[in-house]
Amino acid sequence: MNSQRQIFITFLLMVVLMSGCMVGPKYQKPTPEIPAAYRFDQTAADTAYNLRWWELFDDPVLDTLIAQALRQNTDVRIAASRVVQARLAVGYARADAFPRLGYEAGATRGNFFGSQKTDDPVSFFYGAANLQWEIDFWGKYRHATAAARAELLATEYGHRAVQIAIITEVANAYFQLLDFQERITITRQTIQTREGSLDIIQQRFDEGVVAGIDLNQAQIQLAVAAGALPQYERAIAQTENALSFLLGRNPNPIITGRPLLQQSLPPDIPPGLPSELLLRRPDIAQADAMLQAQFAQAGIAQALRFPSISITGLLGLASNDLSTLTSGGAAWSVGGGLLGPIFNFGKNKRRFEIEKERITETTIQYEATVLQAFGEVENALIAINTYGRQYLIKEQELAAALNASMLSNERYDGGETSYLEVLESERTLFQVQVEMSQLRHQYLSAYINLYQALGGGWITPEE
Repeated sequence: MNSQRQIFITFLLMVVLMSGCMVGPKYQKPTPEIPAAYRFDQTAADTAYNLRWWELFDDPVLDTLIAQALRQNTDVRIAASRVVQARLAVGYARADAFPRLGYEAGATRGNFFGSQKTDDPVSFFYGAANLQWEIDFWGKYRHATAAARAELLATEYGHRAVQIAIITEVANAYFQLLDFQERITITRQTIQTREGSLDIIQQRFDEGVVAGIDLNQAQIQLAVAAGALPQYERAIAQTENALSFLLGRNPNPIITGRPLLQQSLPPDIPPGLPSELLLRRPDIAQADAMLQAQFAQAGIAQALRFPSISITGLLGLASNDLSTLTSGGAAWSVGGGLLGPIFNFGKNKRRFEIEKERITETTIQYEATVLQAFGEVENALIAINTYGRQYLIKEQELAAALNASMLSNERYDGGETSYLEVLESERTLFQVQVEMSQLRHQYLSAYINLYQALGGGWITPEE
């Protein structure tokens, strides 16, 4: 008996010591082609810090809205819940690597037990604790735990990506709202001006000074401006509703800060080296974590091709009489098992090959994420550069349109030109003012898109 016990203990120790063997492919980090610098980076400087970039716009109202969105937005809360689920999944996967201890009990009465029949009915009572343990010899459970941990990282990076996306959407929607508010202000001022002009033209027409065509043209221009008013009212309400959804609340009016044209442009932020983008963008880090998880999944599939080694044990009490159950001595058993495939028409092999091909797919997805990230940074850089130059030109155009409108009215009042010149000047001024507001919004959005493309604005637990 002692020699058998020693043999079993020796076997158990050998299995445990040899359980360090892990089959399956080893993780290899992709090495995508990285440009030395961004094409449209004019700063040639480095940036290596994570900033709350929305505060650079110096608008406390925007800061408040973003803080509310990060607390209440449904997408952010869903992403946070997924992180908790992934954290729990790590413990769930890790538990499979340890022995499972349970209990069992039962009572039986009859004249047939196993393969033997008795002359008289017999009672049998038992209660025992049982142990089952599949030795993780090939690393199946360690791969599963590694996959769960990598997926946890992926969900954490996904949470950060959602935060950045929500911050960006709130900032863009806020400046879009300011844009529509600016346009409606321009429209109302234009309506007021054209109502005054129409009154003057009406008086001159009544006195027979001007022709009816002048009166009709003035009426048309007033109607054109008035027709734009409900469009902007509708756009403001819809933008407020969209912003309310981002804030995680029912549709309500949004309190805004400074008007759009008084919003200060943030200082230029150096985009840094392209290689830093791989560390700063949460979607790239998420893609990398998913690739690590897929390598682990391939390891699980490889381990399933090999036999599983398990140990079972039972320790309890058994008796033919319930009254003597605790005094009849202990019942025990210990055993080991080996279970493995011999021939299943290549099913296990194909499963491993599928997971290996998924590694290829996930690697390509990682490379695509990197390429998209570089493209977004380049697009944001060129947008800031071109919108900045375009805005300066638009300012000059606005000054010229204001002066042309003033001169046209003076020339018309002096009888030097027809009313058509006044109408054309006013139409041009109205269009330039609206374009000026739209361009200011696009210019500010270009900065927002750059900060998002650079992966800025991660919210750490401390923050």
